[in-house]
Amino acid sequence: MPASATKPLRVAVLADSDTRWKWGALTANRIAPSGPGHPGDATGAGIRLDGYLLRGRATPTARQLGEVGVRADSLREVTAVEFLRAMREEPYDLLVLALVGGGVQAMLHGLKRVWEDRPRRPVVVTGYVGVVYEKLADGLLLRHGADLVLANSRQDADRFRAVYEGVGADASSVTEVALPFLGGNAYPGEREPYTVVFAAQPSVPESRRDRTYLLDRLVGHARRHPEREVLLKLRSKPGEHTTHIEELPYQKLAQRLDLPSNFRLVYGHMGEALDRTDLLVTVSSTAALESLHRGIPTVVLTDLGVREALGNHHFVGSGCLASWDQLDAGHRPVPDAEWVSRQGVAADGSYATAFDAARERIAGLLGRPGGLPPLTPYYTPVTAPGYLPGILARHHLGPDGTPLPGAPAADKEPGPVRQIVRRAARGAYRHGVQRVAPVIRRMGEL
Repeated sequence: MPASATKPLRVAVLADSDTRWKWGALTANRIAPSGPGHPGDATGAGIRLDGYLLRGRATPTARQLGEVGVRADSLREVTAVEFLRAMREEPYDLLVLALVGGGVQAMLHGLKRVWEDRPRRPVVVTGYVGVVYEKLADGLLLRHGADLVLANSRQDADRFRAVYEGVGADASSVTEVALPFLGGNAYPGEREPYTVVFAAQPSVPESRRDRTYLLDRLVGHARRHPEREVLLKLRSKPGEHTTHIEELPYQKLAQRLDLPSNFRLVYGHMGEALDRTDLLVTVSSTAALESLHRGIPTVVLTDLGVREALGNHHFVGSGCLASWDQLDAGHRPVPDAEWVSRQGVAADGSYATAFDAARERIAGLLGRPGGLPPLTPYYTPVTAPGYLPGILARHHLGPDGTPLPGAPAADKEPGPVRQIVRRAARGAYRHGVQRVAPVIRRMGEL
């Protein structure tokens, strides 16, 4: 039931990494209606937010959660089966699935099963953390079945609908919004010291050669401009996982260099870094869109080519593509206004209303007489018999969405010994993914 004036809307967010937790929680706050007679606001006032972190290789650490800066009324780590049990028992109004595509699809089938006997169910929302530049059809069809599939820009909304309509799937769930983490102060103009920030990405580029090249050019820029402050903005510390695996952290590559005094490695919230940025440089990070939203001069590097594998092809037509040679020579990009307007950047002041349509749709679904119909994903055992069972099995679910025998789920909190064993096993697993697997892959390339 929709929230009343005295009862807060109950919202759950399921996320599988620090970035997706940030996206999911901020999105929930922006799209949640605030109650009858109040179509909603961007503050998330009047809601109770419960966070669930899906256990896996990228489960965020306490430090990462603190850096994201998003607060929840409760937050706990769960397996897929534990989460489904909670969704059967807890009366939520709104659920945001902030997961990879396969995780979303598995949860949709699992939720359809656990809610089949309930007269009412929550509104289910999903979407993408940032720029969608690969696996468009695959990721979208895995997300099909949610009540709302959020598109972060007008361009994405058009593409999403075209994919769904092209396979004969219902496209009415596609809802245009904007990136939920935009905001901050507009760029006031050049300051002292002039600050250049390079927004690093954990998996782009991947090779040691390319990452070393970018680091050398950034350090070289600092040496050429000793009057500037040059910051390497890092996503995670060595040993931590983000949405993507980082096999060669810049921190380790930097250890071999004699770094100039005006060059620093920094962590923290991207918004805080942008507060002092005069030039944002990246390969293809979503930070470029945050920077453009504020009007900060923004460069997407072409040094390694403009390639789908790098994601910088998404910025073709933006006016932001440039090389380190051009930056060293004093080039300042001028973004293309039409391109920016199609990307959900909302630099024209329209950001305040970007989530209105989503809030109105959710309010309408919450107030629907008789409740909502069952979830109906495009993929079923009939439409994708060779694909769907494997996706569900990875989350210990059978083809009908029910937990498989032996699926990990606890009826109660594990005892101290079991907690220690579980932490040790999870640590060993993460060590294997972060340390052993990359070595084996590199050995295979010799």
